[in-house]
Amino acid sequence: MNTATASGKERYNDIAIRTAAQIVVSRTDAAHSAQSESEDKPVADRFPAFNRTGLGVAVEYERMGNRPVSETLQARAEAFGFELEHLGITIGTVIHNVNLKGGLPNDLIRFLRDVLNERKVIFFREQHLSEDEHVAFARCFGELDAFPFGPAGENPFILEIRHNSKRPGSINSWHTDVTWMEEPSLGSIAQCVTAPPVGGDTLFSDSHAAYLGLPKGVREQIQHIHGINDYRNFIADLPTDLAESIKQEIPFGVSHPLARTHPETGKTALYIHGGFLRHESLYDVRSGETMDQDEARALVQLLLQQHNRPEYLCRFRWTEGAMAFWDNRAVQHYAASDYYPHSRCLRRVTVAGDKPYFDEQAAAAEG
Repeated sequence: MNTATASGKERYNDIAIRTAAQIVVSRTDAAHSAQSESEDKPVADRFPAFNRTGLGVAVEYERMGNRPVSETLQARAEAFGFELEHLGITIGTVIHNVNLKGGLPNDLIRFLRDVLNERKVIFFREQHLSEDEHVAFARCFGELDAFPFGPAGENPFILEIRHNSKRPGSINSWHTDVTWMEEPSLGSIAQCVTAPPVGGDTLFSDSHAAYLGLPKGVREQIQHIHGINDYRNFIADLPTDLAESIKQEIPFGVSHPLARTHPETGKTALYIHGGFLRHESLYDVRSGETMDQDEARALVQLLLQQHNRPEYLCRFRWTEGAMAFWDNRAVQHYAASDYYPHSRCLRRVTVAGDKPYFDEQAAAAEG
């Protein structure tokens, strides 16, 4: 083709095709020369320094053995006759063919807890537990925490989460539960009572992968940073005397680390709740020195974006009788508010946890 007489578009396409071929040859030659060097590189060195999102998932999956669950756990599932449906590469598994009603044997409870530790959030379908059965199931995993700031069911350990045309869904932000408590919950167990015809999914994000996916400098920066969390949003509309009396009985303002060590797996997680954290309250736990307020707010805003990356997520569609058990030490969750004017009702029970801490040696082993 004569580019001198060709139209502008033809001339451009001729140049573009020729350029693409030249670039392929150049990059192929460079790739061949670098291949022997890259084969022995650790995973961290294969990802560009300016984008560690994929690295966070890769490192978390690598230490999981590059498989959704361990071989031992898979064998135990098969022995029970359970089918494991994995929703994300490092997070979220539906356990099929299990019945959660009645007294559960110890080996089944241990199995469920082990799947939770490996997969961070587990799901079940077609359970239809009564309130008392729901609470009894939760007690298999520890003591329970009643929730003081929401409507309880007939059983006081049930929190009813109801949204409809009069009360649209409003939990559509990334969070981990009850960071305003001195000892936040181990996990939450929710059952769907009413599902909208479409929408209303809950998304879960892997807090371990999110931490690993942070730039190295940010990871190092937050390892000794704590912040103050409180429940001010829950009492903002209450009469002053009632709000003050609640503060006298339930601690108002507790300190938690931004990087938290999981007490059972030893993994480090990004641990932050934008609604409960006082954004200007960050301080170095070693020295007690408070960060500059503008710097603290900028760091909080950066960290709050981290869980929102699709690489870290799994998504669960609710059906009536479906249940989710998520580990608040390992995930954040987000309730999509895309079902108005339809109704959505969940019942939630909270399993008690312990005080968050950061283990510097465990984090150093993660690289």
